Amino acid sequence: MPIQHVATNNRLCVLVCVLASMLLSGHACAFDTVGVQQDTVVLTSAERAYIKDHKKVTLCVDPDWVPYERIDAVGRHVGIAADLLSLVSARTGIEFELVPTHDWNESLNFSKTGQCQVLSFLNQSTERSEWLIFTSPLFSDPNVFITREEHPFISDPAALENESIVFPEGTAMEGMVRERYPNLEIKLAKSENEALEMVSARRSSMTMRSLIVAAYTIRKDGLFNLKIAGQLPMYTNHLRIGVSKSEGVLRNILDKGVQSISPQEKGRVVNQHVAINVQTVLDPRWFFAGGGLAAIIAALWGYWTYRLRKLNAALLHLSNTDSLTGLANRQKLSSCMAEAMIRSHQFDLPFSVLLLDVDNFKNVNDTYGHLAGDAVLRALSAIIVKELRVQDTAGRWGGEEFLVLLPETGAEKAVELAENLRNKVATHMFAADLHCTISIGVAEMRHGDTPDTLVHRADTALYSAKKAGKDRVALEEEQLFIIE
Repeated sequence: MPIQHVATNNRLCVLVCVLASMLLSGHACAFDTVGVQQDTVVLTSAERAYIKDHKKVTLCVDPDWVPYERIDAVGRHVGIAADLLSLVSARTGIEFELVPTHDWNESLNFSKTGQCQVLSFLNQSTERSEWLIFTSPLFSDPNVFITREEHPFISDPAALENESIVFPEGTAMEGMVRERYPNLEIKLAKSENEALEMVSARRSSMTMRSLIVAAYTIRKDGLFNLKIAGQLPMYTNHLRIGVSKSEGVLRNILDKGVQSISPQEKGRVVNQHVAINVQTVLDPRWFFAGGGLAAIIAALWGYWTYRLRKLNAALLHLSNTDSLTGLANRQKLSSCMAEAMIRSHQFDLPFSVLLLDVDNFKNVNDTYGHLAGDAVLRALSAIIVKELRVQDTAGRWGGEEFLVLLPETGAEKAVELAENLRNKVATHMFAADLHCTISIGVAEMRHGDTPDTLVHRADTALYSAKKAGKDRVALEEEQLFIIE
């Protein structure tokens, strides 16, 4: 029988890894162990009629994606996804009938050909949207770079040379990385375990995998020569239920079930599977004899993990932050902008940017000195942070230029925000007898835009504002708001 203390220690190791990695990626852990069971969801008459006529719906899953999900030896769907789907089923009245498959690719093919109505746990992508519609995220988990211990921290994969990255076959991440980072050689593996083993054996430089899956597999298989070496925000897994396009009513029912699950309930499900699946069978005599040594090792491991967590968090902060202003740097802004544009495209939401520049900044440096110029940029950064909304992201684009990302914001609202910001700067006293103004270019995302084209249009608008006399807000090639 497994020894409970050993299971607990292993559980702590995994959770320490997960927490350290969450800090590394900048994500706060939303898991909790306290929660209240939700009631069944409220359904429309059409949805109730659907359930009455379709009591069971066919389900395909990934048969080997531990600890998320798998098909066990007796043909049951088990894992984190299975438990979350059980909550959805209990609250909606939909029963899932498992369609066994040999691998994930076969599950995808079964879904395409109509042999199963629902896919359990997957990212939404343009390709998959050709035959599927999706619920809200059932679970979110960041993807992280996994490398050997000696590999340096990865702040920008576009800067890597002569390196390879391995993915399990059929993952959405493969296509995204292949398109965005052509400098990386793409390799394929047949499973999550094989991908990590290829990195461990130096047959690939790295892999990008789910945080929970990576932490689980590294600990379970003893791959202690591997580490989490970085994370890109735009590659977070937002795992949803995929439903055949012809089943709109079914998707709406399942979406209500998904939204009824609290973060606390999700946390309990995750902790349960981490604790259960890493239990180790030991002879009790060996356990008690080695208790002292185990305590020493655990203490050293905890101290080492604490030091590594602080170092990794510091490295990530440095790699993403402008040292003068404390705002996001250009690399971080580019990453956030790409993620925001993807979300805007997927959910048909507006997205705008502000590109602002300090007017006559050279005169400030020449008259008052470069230290005073630096103080102006720091003070301007504080004004930007104070005046913008919680959902906005501001950063230093270069020199005295700043870029502001405005999610879910159209051109009209963006101009209003820009004008408020311009006015606050114009009325601010930066130092004795030192006033500064800014010019701002505004651009709203259009169909077919890339980050480069969007910023280019904002830059063109900024040039128009400068040309018209400075201390202006200009909307991309259409309208100029002149402030007398």
